[in-house]
Amino acid sequence: MDGYYIFLILLAVYLSGLVGIGLYFNKKQKSVTDFWLAGREIGPKAIGFSAAASWLTAGGILAVIGFYMLSGMGSIWGFVAPNILALLIIAMLVGRIKHLPAITQPELMEQRYSSAIRAPLAFIIAIVMILFAVADIKGLALVLQVFYGLDPLYAALIVAVAVSIYVTLGGLSAVVWTDVVQFSFLALFTIAMAFFAVGAATSGAVDGASLSVTELFGNVDSTWWNPLSIGIPMVLIFIVAIIPGWMTEQDPWQRVWAARDKRSAQIGMVMASMLIFVVFAACAVIAIGLNAVYPEIAEMGFPAGMALAEPALLDFINSNFSPLMIALSAIGLAAAAMSCADTFATSGASCLSRDLYQRFVKPDATMKEMLIVNRISVLLIVISATIASFFINSIIDAIHIATFIASASYFFPLMGGLFWKRATKEGALAGMVVGAVAQTALVVIDLANTPFMAPPYLATIHPALMGHGVIVGLSLGAVTFFGVSLLTAPSSVVNLAPFFKDEAEKLELHGVEKIDESDPEYKEFLGRIDEKVTGERTHLHLNITASKALDWNKTVEKLKESYPAWVTPAGPDSVYRLTHPDMLSCVSMTRGSGDNEIWIAAEPRVESAKALKKELFTAYGEVSSVLEQIGVGLASTAPES
Repeated sequence: MDGYYIFLILLAVYLSGLVGIGLYFNKKQKSVTDFWLAGREIGPKAIGFSAAASWLTAGGILAVIGFYMLSGMGSIWGFVAPNILALLIIAMLVGRIKHLPAITQPELMEQRYSSAIRAPLAFIIAIVMILFAVADIKGLALVLQVFYGLDPLYAALIVAVAVSIYVTLGGLSAVVWTDVVQFSFLALFTIAMAFFAVGAATSGAVDGASLSVTELFGNVDSTWWNPLSIGIPMVLIFIVAIIPGWMTEQDPWQRVWAARDKRSAQIGMVMASMLIFVVFAACAVIAIGLNAVYPEIAEMGFPAGMALAEPALLDFINSNFSPLMIALSAIGLAAAAMSCADTFATSGASCLSRDLYQRFVKPDATMKEMLIVNRISVLLIVISATIASFFINSIIDAIHIATFIASASYFFPLMGGLFWKRATKEGALAGMVVGAVAQTALVVIDLANTPFMAPPYLATIHPALMGHGVIVGLSLGAVTFFGVSLLTAPSSVVNLAPFFKDEAEKLELHGVEKIDESDPEYKEFLGRIDEKVTGERTHLHLNITASKALDWNKTVEKLKESYPAWVTPAGPDSVYRLTHPDMLSCVSMTRGSGDNEIWIAAEPRVESAKALKKELFTAYGEVSSVLEQIGVGLASTAPES
């Protein structure tokens, strides 16, 4: 059978499995938290595999091998080390991130600052996710081109169709569990390729002279092994340029929010860094083997040799393996492409659908409508990435451009919001805009003035301008953020409360009505609550079905007017009954699947669940009273099955 048809058969089987996972989790969704945050019940192993898979692109793997071939261990600071270090830093930040009541970073920043920052940040994150997805599409396109001579559009089509189906069916749960499968394929592939590359280099197949594995590794020049061969100043520049952008990426934060508890998130992130280390170690072994097989590539040096080093593994596979092995290799690299593309598409689409469409266009959108918008948003992210892939030549450059824009624009507003009470909405917005505009301009100037495969234009002016001048962009954003914040009025207690314990204690707690637990009405109400314990939290959910379609905005405004405890810190799509400094424990109200459904929920700590059920009962009474005031009756109050 022709190798291409073998690949198509294997791909169909593989994609069917991914879609099956999406269908499975589609049946388990009962709330927006289920769709976007996997119900906050993902364990440490799944978090670890998913976080690792979402940072290992097909293009990134090929680029890393190319860098190893040309620059040795000194190249780790451009991609490998920041991957590992950023995940370890996120693990240390879990305590600050996990308890925050948000689904996306723009929503979080609206809670911390104001609505003015949500749309700009959502737009920037969407652009960053598109640029990250470019690397996946270009990587898979390179694979299909070398193996089967296919047009790059086929890679985009495969990614778009597969990712849009299983992501929009199963949400983040589907992304996480398909990532587990995809990382397994990728890890097996890279480890197997390491053995094959070393075997080819030591078997005598290259120049007729066989050598031992010890001789192969012993013949590697000592400078190849030196991780500081590029110089400490360059190492520091790479760290400052890349790690801020990666440690504040939305996708790993969403996995922290999706974890069942703090410990699961911490273990998962540490595990992810270890899994990534294993894959990159295998890539280093592959590079050593390929340098022995293709010595002429290493002699070309960087950057001239990158055009041959990046596809070197693909050429090796194409020249030495059977059609079946080539097809299996293509599936392994396709798994890497999709494991990242689904993550970037999910993060980018959540910004377009939740942070832009639902927040500013149609706050009363139902869950069914949001699923449709999310599906369209996923396709928009992939289509935009496909178009951008024709204008960005280097895989690693696409990753770096996205990272640098993220670092310069929202690193300081985001991290400053978590740790610095004096940060203000004016400072955050100004710092984000200045950083984003400056960095984008520097990227455009650098790309426009750099000849093909030549050293970057800005880096030839001064080493401090390497990385498309990200140090300048980052500095301008930082100075603006801190300066404007100090010159403007401090944030309100309501904005600070979710982020700082001492500010949260200033909130006036509204007492819950005394409820007789023996009251038949209360006992009957308890039977309607859908209760689930995940880690340190109990998830309480109640579905209210009105007798007719609701005017959501009118309902929310009437509720806030009648009961001041209800607030909308991040827009009318999510209403909180602000009675606790821990906002996850506060009762929240969101639109349900249909236009006559309301979802009421709370996520208290396990030990507080009994008290929160009483508060849920009080909240239910307040919502019912408001519905009656606006002339809407209740058809049903049973939870979704």
